[in-house]
Amino acid sequence: MSGAVLTLAPPVAAALVRGLGRTLRVSVIGAEHVRGLWHSPQPIIYAAWHGQLLMLPFVNERLRRTLGARPVHVLASRSRDGELLARFAARFGFPSVRGSSSRGGAEALRALARALRDGHDVAIAPDGPRGPRGQAQPGAVSLSALSGAPLVPVAFAAHPAWRLATWDAFEVPWPFGRGAVVFGPPIATPSTTDRRLAGRAVEDALGRATAAAERAVGRTTGQWAA
Repeated sequence: MSGAVLTLAPPVAAALVRGLGRTLRVSVIGAEHVRGLWHSPQPIIYAAWHGQLLMLPFVNERLRRTLGARPVHVLASRSRDGELLARFAARFGFPSVRGSSSRGGAEALRALARALRDGHDVAIAPDGPRGPRGQAQPGAVSLSALSGAPLVPVAFAAHPAWRLATWDAFEVPWPFGRGAVVFGPPIATPSTTDRRLAGRAVEDALGRATAAAERAVGRTTGQWAA
């Protein structure tokens, strides 16, 4: 990957996402679940399916201006692809936490846990980075149990939208369509929690949030998961 790509791709991608977002009519549902946390010292772990991530930096940027949301730290690997992600995220005011998600993700969890200990909100895709789609891997629940920070399920849906032929069915809204972001109630994960059951609870919560987002944009419920 050339230096020109590293220099040019992130600002171009951020400009495209920001421009696309400005054409959408985006509704926000469930802000009451997080507004109190935004104005407290309690850090948050946002959990969103990998295929729904594209517009969330834009949504957070808008909510920081309108509802007092906070910037979110995102995980970026130490690879060139991770550097691209870090530079893209920075365009939306998202600091990056650098760490590898390979070999069980221990380094990534430690990096995110340090950010939480410092009082920063973080975001994680429970089914990332390689899937299976819509199945929560242990990382998000383990991070919540180790840090004491609550998991807040987040879903984004748009209509109409393209769904790419990728493992996560990555969703790209059409311009001038409808979008909705849904925040679910925070999920507490005590250190004594059964991690397998907690993972199912996260999947169920994200399923409910996704269904609510799909209903809000007039899309058939369950279309994303099909």
